[in-house]
Amino acid sequence: MPKDQTEAIVLRSFHVGDQDKIVVFFSRNRGILKGIAKGARKFGNRFGSCLEPLSHIKVYFYEKESKDLVTVSQSDLLESFFEIQSDLDTAFTLRYFSELIEHSLPSRSEDDVLYRLLLQVLRALKKGKELILLTAYFELWFLKINGFFPNLKKCKRCGQKIDAGFLSSQRDGILCSVCSSQHNENINSDDNSLFAWIIKNPPTSEEERPFSKEQIRRARQVLKKMIVYHMESRPRFPDDLKKHFNI
Repeated sequence: MPKDQTEAIVLRSFHVGDQDKIVVFFSRNRGILKGIAKGARKFGNRFGSCLEPLSHIKVYFYEKESKDLVTVSQSDLLESFFEIQSDLDTAFTLRYFSELIEHSLPSRSEDDVLYRLLLQVLRALKKGKELILLTAYFELWFLKINGFFPNLKKCKRCGQKIDAGFLSSQRDGILCSVCSSQHNENINSDDNSLFAWIIKNPPTSEEERPFSKEQIRRARQVLKKMIVYHMESRPRFPDDLKKHFNI
């Protein structure tokens, strides 16, 4: 049983047995890994706070071909994001991000770009950047990385260049007013400007945000419709999680 190691972000963990934990990791070079951390619930255990959700860690583990779970032997904390989760809106949003990643990425399928996206957004939140903008940022890039974010500057049917139109029923493009018979979700010029700004700027950008919260909320409705359409099951958005926990 050779010992392996990887940089990872903890997506979630849950109790198993009297003393152990099952931990779901998003690793930098191995994708989604699930492991058992034996003794992780004991007082003074060797894992400390490393297995808390969204901890950025280096994890050491053993693996057997016949086992789905790896055995976590040790972990080192690289960076903690525990404090930012004291805000409930941030905590629910990060849980939503974790679910999107876990449910979209095949087990052990490497995705370094998505990994860096999550880490950059976590660091931006830690620096006090605005949650609503970073949520839109993550959603857009999540769609883009997975090949689901369409060209919104050109009518999918006639090819005419447009600044506004209607989202196609397959959520794979925009239609002009002539080509759209159903007039589904409207995408306006403000939406397109916000999307272009997000693509151009890093999440830690010091550039002043040129959009109101209402404009961001409106644009997020478009992004959420794309996410719902392309995921196999409807993800639990932050508002859904609040209702689940009666908050």
